[in-house]
This record gives sequence, structure tokens and C-alpha cells, in this order.
Amino acid sequence: MKRLIPKKFVKSVYDIDFNELQHRGFKAIILDLDNTLIETDKMDVTPELMHWLKQLESMGFRVMIVSNNTKTRVATFANMLQVPYIHAAKKPFYSSFQKALHHLEATPEETVIVGDQLLTDVLGGNKAGLYTILVVPISEREGFWTKVNRTFEKLVFMWMDLRGIKRWEE
Repeated sequence: MKRLIPKKFVKSVYDIDFNELQHRGFKAIILDLDNTLIETDKMDVTPELMHWLKQLESMGFRVMIVSNNTKTRVATFANMLQVPYIHAAKKPFYSSFQKALHHLEATPEETVIVGDQLLTDVLGGNKAGLYTILVVPISEREGFWTKVNRTFEKLVFMWMDLRGIKRWEE
């Protein structure tokens, strides 16, 4: 169960203190796509997201999108954002994280993963030795398998609550 606990909980990618992460030695960021950066059923990139990403890059972070979604969907957004990507990643399995680390030329100790799911982003990131940040999903609209995962997540969150593990920061 401990592998399902992220290192940090935040409401949105915009609430992450990247100055603090940079100060702590992090150099690379792996980002989930759907319901982390954009809504699952949207096909456009917001100016806010573009500006946020440019800020990360200007700080020297190497950024990559790693998503379980299809090549068409992931490539569309990654190309708009001008960042590299891995599609059909099969998170939480290690191979996609290993490929991302190789591409980013980073070690697990200097890499952050940001995502909205415990069973894919957090579990996979923790298994790979990354610093895991869980965000609140942007939208309630989700695919079938994500809905299945969310049912299990509710049980994990209940387990965390029973142990006094603090979640979303105020």
C-alpha cells in the first residue's frame, strides 16, 4: 500500500512549487496528460498551460509527457506543447519510466512525476524511484478503465484517512 502514497498532494499542476523542487535538485519532470494537464475529452491547449510549461523550461527543467493514451491523442498535444512524449506507456510498468529517464538524461532521484491516478502515475513512479506528485483530476469525465481505477483509489484514500495521512494541501 505504501507504493500507492504520493510524496505530495496538490490541487493542480499550477500549485506545484517548482522553485522548491529545483532547489532540492530535481531536473526532470514527467507529466501525465489526461486529467492532469488537460481534460480527457478536450482537444485544445490553454494559454495558461503553454505559459506554465514555458516557465518550467526556462527554469531548466527537462519535460516529457508519458501517457497511457493513444499515439494520435498524445502526439497532438505533445506537438502543440513542443515536448517529447511516450504514448501507450502501460503505466505503472517500469519500461515507460525507464525510456523517459533515458530520453530526459536523468536519474530517478532527480525526476518528478506528476499525475492524477494512484494506480498508474503514483504506483509506477514510486516503483521507479521518482518523486511522485498527485493532482486532483481536472474533470470527472473519464474512460472505462480510469473509472475502474478510481473505485480502487477510493479504498486507498479511506485507508490513508484511517492512518491520518494528510492529502490535498490548503
